[in-house]
Amino acid sequence: MIFDYETLKMLWWLIICVLFIGFAVTDGMDMGVAILLRLVGKTDSERRTVINTIGPHWDGNQVWLITAAGALFAAWPMVYAAAFSGFYFAMMLVLFALFFRPLGFDYRSKIDSPRWRNNWDWGLFCGSAIPALVFGVAIGNLFLGVPYSIDNLLRVSYQGSFFALLNPFALLAGLVSVSMLIAHGGMWLQLRTDAQVAARAAQYGRYALMVFIVLFAVAGIWVANLNGYQIVAMGDTQGYANPLGKAVSTTQGAWLANYSARPWTMSFPILAFATAVIALLCSKFNKPALALLATSLMLIGVIMTAAVSLFPFIMPSSNNPNISLTMWDAVSSHMTLNVMFIAVVIFVPIILTYTIWCYVKMWRRVTVDEIENNPHGSY
Repeated sequence: MIFDYETLKMLWWLIICVLFIGFAVTDGMDMGVAILLRLVGKTDSERRTVINTIGPHWDGNQVWLITAAGALFAAWPMVYAAAFSGFYFAMMLVLFALFFRPLGFDYRSKIDSPRWRNNWDWGLFCGSAIPALVFGVAIGNLFLGVPYSIDNLLRVSYQGSFFALLNPFALLAGLVSVSMLIAHGGMWLQLRTDAQVAARAAQYGRYALMVFIVLFAVAGIWVANLNGYQIVAMGDTQGYANPLGKAVSTTQGAWLANYSARPWTMSFPILAFATAVIALLCSKFNKPALALLATSLMLIGVIMTAAVSLFPFIMPSSNNPNISLTMWDAVSSHMTLNVMFIAVVIFVPIILTYTIWCYVKMWRRVTVDEIENNPHGSY
């Protein structure tokens, strides 16, 4: 074995965080762009300009979600089982919404009909806005606890409903998710387009950044007043994974305990707020490359803030806190984690290199003139 069991558990927590960050930074950008499509594009040519900024990349970016889901299944099978039973209808909603994205990108411009293209524009909007909202709602519900139970045979049963997920705090988390992705997409469009399209994208991106700053602050205050979870007794973290072998207490403000215990973790919420302000200023002074870099760091700050706040919990249970799934006791075997880690070390650098190469080779500003001069060779 390369690492002991406990170290591998920690490494896989970090790897899955990285995979979700990769998804948010890349495919989240595509979602933000599609949400802004009808706002920044007033004519068909302008909307095609917007779509062609992400045309070469959207399908590759979406692979991050598939990879993250696959890693979740392989590394944390009980979390996968609990999540896909508890959030089943929400996940189906996301899946059906995502169907509109490949169809919209590929078929929108195949027929020169305003009604046809308008319908696909709305399809792209829904296929991006709904997943962005639902992912945030799912994270929000983790802070509240998910109503599931685990019996002595380690079988998971969920007792909640889809509409129970749409509670005020979860919806706030969903709006944080939507606003930060709109801001990210706006900075991308400011960098990759020109003239009026870039100006409108920058304006809406800055609006989204201001909304994000307010909502993220409100969410932080709300979390400080929620009943958080803390482990008070834990079995051997090197031993066989058993989510029934621990004791958990709930205390108001406990979700912020990690920041007190490890002050360096405060760098993540600070990073989220600081880079949001930096992106706002860079966009205002027409520095879109720096603004895009800042919103990318903002997404990292937000995701890591949520991850550190929940740590080591992955899916807390509101029915019985003692059975809450954590990174220590909801994982696969030592051998499984070890083999997958070797695969990650080999293949992730290859994927990153190829992705970066694609962005470098296809990097340019997409203009309305280019689309109008090449109507059949563009999306």
